[in-house]
Amino acid sequence: MTLTLDHLREKLKEWKGCDLAKNANPVLGEGNPHAEVVFIGEAPGQKEDELGRPFVGPAGKFLDELLASIGFKRSDVYITNIVKYRPPNNRDPEPAEKAACLPWVKLELALIKPKVICTLGKHSLNEFFPKLSISRVHGEPQKVTHSTSSLLRSASEGQAGQASDFTIFPIYHPAAALHNGALREELFEDFRKLKEFLDRS
Repeated sequence: MTLTLDHLREKLKEWKGCDLAKNANPVLGEGNPHAEVVFIGEAPGQKEDELGRPFVGPAGKFLDELLASIGFKRSDVYITNIVKYRPPNNRDPEPAEKAACLPWVKLELALIKPKVICTLGKHSLNEFFPKLSISRVHGEPQKVTHSTSSLLRSASEGQAGQASDFTIFPIYHPAAALHNGALREELFEDFRKLKEFLDRS
């Protein structure tokens, strides 16, 4: 049987490999299974936990607005999170929780094979580049080969033995602009840069 995103979603419902699963609902990503662009956030919030879908709360509404600003719809891209369950009171996910959920992200990326991975916020960025600061590199594409990141290396396995290069495009998390209005325009600017990059590549 060929693994699909739907199969992955069903498997995640049965998985208990993360302590967060005891008190939260599983939230896999959703969107275009052939998307060239994948957005990876941090973890589900309350609304996501209730509905079992990523980015459907206030931050998700703002993400929809940002996508629309460059002519995209949610159905054009794939949206997911590093952690697949809501941490209590929306606290930051802990390293062990991120490590436990990472295989699911690897499987999503391996199935979709995107050209560009947009990391939303520091937690997502640091899974690929532990030493980079989101405030310094947001809006700047980071070209990497499969060999520079274990996450990317896993995502590129199974492609007829050929390793793909990815571009990581770091962007602030939309939730950050909900807490700090000054970041709104920076987010719109980063999405403009993303569109320019996609048009060139």
